[in-house]
Amino acid sequence: MAFEFKLPDIGEGLTDGEITKWLVTEGQTVTADQPMVEVLTDKATVEITAPRAGVIEKILVPGGTKVPVGTVLVVIGGGAAAPVPAAAAPVPAAAAPALPAHETQAAQDATTAKATPAAKTAPAPAIAPTASVAVAVDPNRLVLAAPATRARARELGLDLRAVPGTGPNGRITRTDFEGWVAGGAGTAAAPTAAAPRAAAAAPAPAAPKAPPALVPVLAPTVSADDEHVPLKGLRGKIAEQMLRSKQNSPHFTFVDECDVTELVALRESAKKLAEERGVKLTFLPFVMKALVAAFRKFPAINALVDDTKAEYVIRKEYNIGLATDTDDGLTVPVVKHVDRRTILQVAAEIQRVTEAARAKKIALADLKGGTFTITSAGSIGGILATPILNYPEVGILGIYKIADRPMVRGGQIVIRKMMNLSITLDHRIVDGATAARFLNTVIDYLQQPNLLLLEGI
Repeated sequence: MAFEFKLPDIGEGLTDGEITKWLVTEGQTVTADQPMVEVLTDKATVEITAPRAGVIEKILVPGGTKVPVGTVLVVIGGGAAAPVPAAAAPVPAAAAPALPAHETQAAQDATTAKATPAAKTAPAPAIAPTASVAVAVDPNRLVLAAPATRARARELGLDLRAVPGTGPNGRITRTDFEGWVAGGAGTAAAPTAAAPRAAAAAPAPAAPKAPPALVPVLAPTVSADDEHVPLKGLRGKIAEQMLRSKQNSPHFTFVDECDVTELVALRESAKKLAEERGVKLTFLPFVMKALVAAFRKFPAINALVDDTKAEYVIRKEYNIGLATDTDDGLTVPVVKHVDRRTILQVAAEIQRVTEAARAKKIALADLKGGTFTITSAGSIGGILATPILNYPEVGILGIYKIADRPMVRGGQIVIRKMMNLSITLDHRIVDGATAARFLNTVIDYLQQPNLLLLEGI
């Protein structure tokens, strides 16, 4: 019996995706969990696996097409999996709440589940209807599972938060899920006392109204010799995010210069130790640590704006994104918990996520959860820019090249290592005076990096 595979919700709040590359062809035989198609989301390109073994009968969505979640992508025939039993029809939304997305959900949500050899060679067992059993569900549990497992759970109307996982970090493997269902564990899930009982009856919040267009969109005047480049793929996602940021956040930028002579000397003395540990030590770990010190004095800058609720959220974690130039365009991997890591640990994490981004192997977990962003053009050059906010974040710091400049110190003209810094902020949340004080605090720690050690940052 042919099976229609639909674009699944991979648990990242995904509403649509762009089909970038098919990894299979019509007529090809595939196994369960075999990589099948690459889909570009708002965060990254993710690999969707085949939900069952069979033959690819028909590919319905060609590459380069953007479709909403639930669109049938491909028809798979000849599979050994049993059809969904009638008794396992999806339960109402109040009894089976949607799977939660969370900023610290592991990257494996978007990649192939590491099934056991037996699971990869054997066909998916038929799932027989079972009696309804109330299963306690922790509403705050982070669900780690492959897209195919999520899709199967939705077909059966089951809540994955009730399924124990045996994979890395509690990941729910295909074997875990099938064993849980076959063992008679709930066709209905009962939330724990921690879940708000009134949530099911609460009316859905009204969707925010889109702002009206200020001016009509006009097509440009072109000639037959011009090259037309579609705004698709990562470039298209960048365009969407930049437009969203400019439309929602009133930007302003504050600029100052920083004497990093002592910082340059400190980094130079520490480079050998870092190299012995296989770490490339740049100036960025020191900048991130200085930001953490400043956030503690000005917490409203380490925040996200929630325009759906007309509020902003001051984050208690310090997760700093780093705008990274890749062959495909700008990507922003996130260094998590900067306050809990040493300088060398931050440096190692920066190295890991930026290399993964440039190699197109970045995990979704490394692209989520940012509370603030740094953009650095220092290695390229330049003395000033006005970066666009990584909406819904409140701020972004620009770092520029370090150069020798004549400066007055103690009434004498001396040569110092100088660097410009710019801070772009959402003016709805942060005033100009606060921006100046915040940047001055960052500069103080960069000009006297030993202060970071004294404060244990």
